Amino acid sequence: MDLSHNTNLFSMLLQAIFLICSCFLFKFTTSIDTITINKPVRDQETVLISNGQNFKLGFFSPPNSTYRYVGVMYNIPVMTVIWVANRESPLKDCNGTLEISRDGNLVILDGKKDVIWSTNLTNPVSLDTNVAHLLDTGNLVLKDNSNGMILWESFSHASDSFVQRMAITADAGESVNNNQLISWRSISDPSPGNYKASIEPIGIPEVVVWSGGYPYWRSGQWDGQTFIGLPGMISSYQNRFDLVNDRPGSESLTFTYSNSSVMQYFVLNVSGVLQKKFWFGGMGHWEIAWSSIGNECDVYGKCGPFGICNSQENPICTCLPGFDPKNGHEWDNGDWSGGCARKSALQCGKKNNNSVDGAGKRDVFLRMSSVKLPFRAESSPANSEGECGKICLDNCSCIAYAYYDGIGCMLWNGKSLFDIQKFSKGGARLYIRLAYSELDNKKTWKAIIATIVALGFISVVLCTYFTRKWLGKLPNGQEIAVKRLSRSSHQGAEEFMNEVEVISKLQHRNLVRLIGCCAEGEEKALVYEYMSNGSLDSYIDDLEKKEFLDWQKRVIIIEGICRGLLYLHRDSRLRIIHRDLKAGNILLDDELNPKISDFGMARIFGGKEDQANTIRVVGTYGYMAPEYALEGRFSEKSDVYSFGVLLLEILSGRKNSSFYQNEHGLSLISYAWKLWNEANILRLIDPQIYDPMMETEMKRYSNVGLLCVQESAKDRPNISTVLSMLCSEIAELPDPNHPPFFVNHKTSQTESLKNTLSECSVNSVTVTNIQGR
Repeated sequence: MDLSHNTNLFSMLLQAIFLICSCFLFKFTTSIDTITINKPVRDQETVLISNGQNFKLGFFSPPNSTYRYVGVMYNIPVMTVIWVANRESPLKDCNGTLEISRDGNLVILDGKKDVIWSTNLTNPVSLDTNVAHLLDTGNLVLKDNSNGMILWESFSHASDSFVQRMAITADAGESVNNNQLISWRSISDPSPGNYKASIEPIGIPEVVVWSGGYPYWRSGQWDGQTFIGLPGMISSYQNRFDLVNDRPGSESLTFTYSNSSVMQYFVLNVSGVLQKKFWFGGMGHWEIAWSSIGNECDVYGKCGPFGICNSQENPICTCLPGFDPKNGHEWDNGDWSGGCARKSALQCGKKNNNSVDGAGKRDVFLRMSSVKLPFRAESSPANSEGECGKICLDNCSCIAYAYYDGIGCMLWNGKSLFDIQKFSKGGARLYIRLAYSELDNKKTWKAIIATIVALGFISVVLCTYFTRKWLGKLPNGQEIAVKRLSRSSHQGAEEFMNEVEVISKLQHRNLVRLIGCCAEGEEKALVYEYMSNGSLDSYIDDLEKKEFLDWQKRVIIIEGICRGLLYLHRDSRLRIIHRDLKAGNILLDDELNPKISDFGMARIFGGKEDQANTIRVVGTYGYMAPEYALEGRFSEKSDVYSFGVLLLEILSGRKNSSFYQNEHGLSLISYAWKLWNEANILRLIDPQIYDPMMETEMKRYSNVGLLCVQESAKDRPNISTVLSMLCSEIAELPDPNHPPFFVNHKTSQTESLKNTLSECSVNSVTVTNIQGR
């Protein structure tokens, strides 16, 4: 054994322990808002805090590291660094200082007063007027305090994080002006890693993650509002990206969110994955809302040149029509990097390319729909898809084209097409150039025929839709919705006349207004006011539509439904129990205000009647109160139960039915009850609307929802009390009792309920065709 070697190791270990202890022993720390010549930031003594308390700047050590760095961090309990100054020059002890130097630069000094990092301003400036501020955006700025001019800012020297109002920039002509994200080398080492994220300024702008000079991931082309290679990305006026072209070859990308109280940012992690994170304050941790690499097909060029990747198929890689694998053996073994090659050479460029016989016929284009377009498209002036195709056909180097609103005509010139991906929805149409002889391929013909049939069908549907829309409209121009009962519907004449009788006597802003009706033979139809935004259930559990329902909009919907029920139960001339309250029966107007609809199952209570019994249980599984489902007893409290289920759906952004056979238990209700007992109810809230400023209100609404779905009807509040609770007129809310069948979805009692409900409606009683006119 080498004794000297062990002694050296022991000595190094003691030094490391001493450094850790000296850096992390408690010291009194003060905070300042400005760095001046007389106010530096010293390690373990001072931190810089932004005005709004959102960010702080100070010295830190990454996990499992003893090195010290200066960084900008979110001002939260979990260390989250968004920018590092000396990422390539760490301090080895806790004696560092961040200060304004004699030449006006912002510098980091080690214990020996040597400069290890500087803002490197080229022109010397006055010592006395330069100050450094940490803005509430997270931007550290060095400015001349005499005139307010910003001399340097950290936002122009990005690390691995992209925050609101920060700009990622690219300039094809001057690389010095480029501002890109560079990953950390590891979670313990913030020095520049293997991945870079930047704007691709050549051709049509895209966000590209690079690895060692090669693309690793890309967003697809920018159409002015979204990146079209991200099918889940939607445009929003309040939450949006902005890409500015100051001049050809120069791009600048920023993003903003309307709800500034929710902390969210993008980070390029050590594995080269771009992630969008938001701070889940109630849980005290960051949640990942989006990742750039969701499956193998998201990795750039997974299937090689002229290959197409589809994550829903096995194998995921196939060759484009008209192409075969370059190396069949490698392809069969799952190595698709070699890609594909043409089966038949293109006719373009040959002497007789205008001939009409056999091989002399001109090249053709095969259309592929819902795809991520290949990398590096070139823009071409064309006013239509047809004109774009002609430009490509007349150019022998053009091997594919596409036309997309907001971008226009895109051409691909060269020898290969890379990184094409098939989407289940979204994407764009791509036209691939093939030799005319490829049309003899039966598969190609089948694809063409199928496309023609599909287009014909779509045309018929669109013509029918617009014809119906034109004919329903009333002579006075009012748009209407016609509820036409199908002949197979179980809703007979009695239920139809019941709906007419009930709704014709009701007038309330949160109830759908009946305009007229028709009953002739087997045909039955009701004419309602037209609700342009359809039903609430189309917004719940839909990632694209849910973005339109922020917290305040959901509050308006919840309270609107509650006021509509209050009118039915207490304020109208008739006391009405709806019996089929659910998301599908809540319609939304132009401003997303709710209106209760579908009164076919409603019952009118007379005199002092407060409950009734029936042997015919109707309604929708998952929304029915237990006393109604099992015993046929219904009352105001059974509507309150349905409202409670609906309230929990709106809060969570998930349908009750989505929990069946789920790991959480039988239903959304049991999941909410579990979280309540764990004092973790905020986890129920849809992450898209979570706001730490609204935590108290969100807890209150969750509490009310659970009070409404208590097992015993007598324990549930009436609807007027519910409204008072929601509006905080009742300050202290009681704890809820357990809901029905919450313990285990496999209990015999629950199975009995499911068997009972299997004979009830799952909308079987209210099968209708809603036709907007």
